[in-house]
Amino acid sequence: MKKISIITAPRFRCFDPANSHPSTSIPTNHSQSDGDATPDMARASGYQAKIVTGDAGYVLEDVPHLSDHIPDLPTYPNPLQYNPAYSVVKQYFVNDDDTVAQQIVVHKNSPKGTHFRRAGPRQKVYFESDNVQACIVTCGGLCPGINTVIREIVCGLHYMYGVNKVLGIEGGYRGFYSRNTIPLTPKTVNDIHKRGGTILGTSRGGHDTFKIVESIQDRGINQVYIIGGDGTQKGASVIFEEIKRRGLKVAVVGIPKTIDNDIPVIDKSFGFDTAVEEAQRAINAAHVEAESFENGVGVVKLMGRYSGFIAMYATLASRDVDCCLIPESPFYLEGPGGLFEYMEKTLKENGHMVIVIAEGAGQELLMSSMDQQDASGNKLLQDVGLWISQKIKDHFTKRKNIVINLKYIDPTYMIRAIPSIASDNVYCTLLAHSAIHGAMAGYTGFTVGPVNGRHAYIPFYRVIERQNKVVITDRMWARVLSATNQPSVLNPRDVIEAKKEEEPESKLLDGNNDVSN
Repeated sequence: MKKISIITAPRFRCFDPANSHPSTSIPTNHSQSDGDATPDMARASGYQAKIVTGDAGYVLEDVPHLSDHIPDLPTYPNPLQYNPAYSVVKQYFVNDDDTVAQQIVVHKNSPKGTHFRRAGPRQKVYFESDNVQACIVTCGGLCPGINTVIREIVCGLHYMYGVNKVLGIEGGYRGFYSRNTIPLTPKTVNDIHKRGGTILGTSRGGHDTFKIVESIQDRGINQVYIIGGDGTQKGASVIFEEIKRRGLKVAVVGIPKTIDNDIPVIDKSFGFDTAVEEAQRAINAAHVEAESFENGVGVVKLMGRYSGFIAMYATLASRDVDCCLIPESPFYLEGPGGLFEYMEKTLKENGHMVIVIAEGAGQELLMSSMDQQDASGNKLLQDVGLWISQKIKDHFTKRKNIVINLKYIDPTYMIRAIPSIASDNVYCTLLAHSAIHGAMAGYTGFTVGPVNGRHAYIPFYRVIERQNKVVITDRMWARVLSATNQPSVLNPRDVIEAKKEEEPESKLLDGNNDVSN
């Protein structure tokens, strides 16, 4: 027996799509934001979570539905059942009660835990195809696969649901009110997946909720697809709340994009596989340079402002890396167990070494101001790659009187600007189609993504409440230490404290960093 109860979500409030009555929300902040959106904007959005509970500790964190704030909405048969391309499918539609478990490794007596609504086409839709006016916007930094997502949203709407009116919003959030829109058709987007970047352009900041929603309303847009990272998803959440407050029949869907893979709940973000693959070229070049010279040292800086997933996975994939430095794992240079001592030992044994460092690693050692931020609210970081390269040179030449040949490689923007590889292209297609099915079925205020290999609809508050980070007490990081033989600077007290901090989260997320366990 399932029952519905209201549970206040951490830091945010959202509401239950099973509720057909409008809920009270706090008016959103209409002022201009310096970034994509701020945590205060998200907290002020009045999100109220309604949780569906069931037997054996079953919990469903559902997503909003248009019928929550617009009662008596008509429904229509899903046109997919008449689509010849889907005639071979045994079951056109997913069951409305299908959910995806967030935690799949459980003990026999443990509760079923948190679930999310399964993504996929529904038997009834809430939009007539001829009346759909969709728009797509891309915000934040670049990432491989953005154009693929754009292409598949346009083609999916057209070929699956017969939607012919799709607008591209140019230049990020500010494009809603300060730039022109461009019509998107299957013909115009046919080959854009072969290119890096985004054909719509992008920007950071520019989020003005009132102007954005006014533009959506004035243009008659009723489906909004927002592609971006955690800051962008915060902005999408605020837009959804304002649309709900006005009682508009507009579905707002987020498609998570971040090359750093730092969005929680979902298995991984699109473009991550491409980034790791491209990082191998830089690591390989560093290894060739290092082993070709006496005391050769190759230093490769990879993306990873707060999360070191690219550096970690690239290190494991390469096996040519002798030291991997990430933001989550502290390190120091001098003294026993420090980087220099390890370098001296490695160079003495092997004659060369390769160091991979994430851009956010070791920032506390640079002794620089961390108060400056970009338009998205991200801290402006110093170039740790150049800094550590100079420190290494100074140490070996001035203190140890050892001549080293150091090569520094920074492939940062090359990695994020390339087209996506095959696996990411397939992944982007699934993301786009899941987003389309959800919007057509009347769901709104959600982000789409795979959870334990199954695509699901996730409430905005779950993907913007925190950032996904490498757990340095997890087995995946232990594999890195084992592969590189680098020292761990954590003392036993650090390990105990880290385990205490991660234990509640690990129980909920089931080792989100370790794909194999």
